[in-house]
Amino acid sequence: MAKMLNDIKWGAQQRLQHIELMAYYTGIITRSDLARAFAISDAAATKDLKLYNELAPDNLTYRHSVFGFVPGDSFQPQFSKLAPAEVLPIIAANLAAAGGPYGEQPLYGIPAESLPLPARLPERAVLAQILRAIKQGRKLAVSYHSLSERESAQERVLEPHALANTGLRWHLRAYNEETYDFRDFVLSRFTAAHMLPETAESSAQYDDDWSEIVTLLLSPHPQLNEQKRTRLLIDYQNEGGLIEVPVRRALIGYLLQHLAVDTTADHSMNPNAHQLIVLNRDEIEPFAGWAFA
Repeated sequence: MAKMLNDIKWGAQQRLQHIELMAYYTGIITRSDLARAFAISDAAATKDLKLYNELAPDNLTYRHSVFGFVPGDSFQPQFSKLAPAEVLPIIAANLAAAGGPYGEQPLYGIPAESLPLPARLPERAVLAQILRAIKQGRKLAVSYHSLSERESAQERVLEPHALANTGLRWHLRAYNEETYDFRDFVLSRFTAAHMLPETAESSAQYDDDWSEIVTLLLSPHPQLNEQKRTRLLIDYQNEGGLIEVPVRRALIGYLLQHLAVDTTADHSMNPNAHQLIVLNRDEIEPFAGWAFA
């Protein structure tokens, strides 16, 4: 198998990786999916799917009802570890595949590092069930460990419709059948998940806080001296004294946290640690009360 893979050009390996990722994490891969992702013909996509099935004959099963392939019970990844830490950034960046033939050498010759944040992700099998439920519009039975003492029940049924990356952790946006509302669930707190056959009754179009975009109005902290305020505006590429950030209502609180905004009414936080303040607090606070001091 390893020898055969070495004979396959990198472009083809990327397409084989995409086949694997789509099949496992969304529950289906079709010829049109592959053709659209790589801007290739249907004939070329058919050829790639045939090659994948030759290399991993036990991984995919053709299902006529969806005109595509679904993962088999004995599915084992051949072209990627399919680790959540690798897959979620691919999904967030809307990429077709990951990695490259250049190893650890920077493709553009420019070294770059990211903060080594602790991994806060669910198991691969759990994430796959979550993503399949989103993709296929199904209900999802989960075991979830909330930090809230008021939410003692671990088993619940959700109707998920989106993921959100706050910069520190991933969240699932879903309708909670137990509380009759849309909520955010931290991905790493799911210990089990199973996509149900029932179609979800709720979706993003019913989630007002997700669908509605508001503009967060920020400004340099008034306790900073004039020179620092001016330079801070340059930092945010703004010279008018106002920093405007469009954001989904559901994500306002996370954005305020990520930018370390002083959310007190009297701007009493340390201005060196919290360099920005909210100008339209009255408009924003009702949607993210927990983020305001």
